[in-house]
Amino acid sequence: MKNITIYTTMLCPYCRSAKRLLKAKDALFDEIDVGRHRQKRAEMVEKSGGAMSVPQIWIGNTHVGGCDDLYALEDAGKLDPLLADESAAS
Repeated sequence: MKNITIYTTMLCPYCRSAKRLLKAKDALFDEIDVGRHRQKRAEMVEKSGGAMSVPQIWIGNTHVGGCDDLYALEDAGKLDPLLADESAAS
């Protein structure tokens, strides 16, 4: 699987929901809590092109967006292919 990064805050229900879906896919992810770290929040906002809400999710170099976007990919059958590691096919 590709590297996954998810910017979260501790009390965010959408963050928990997104992490639950990723865990159900056996996807490992790096979680960055921006709740108490202004520098990490600024990094998230810059990387996302201005998104202030959490979660913000990247799969590989692809900015997925938030929880609703992650579930939309799942509903459309596009999440598994996005998670797949191309090098695993070799």
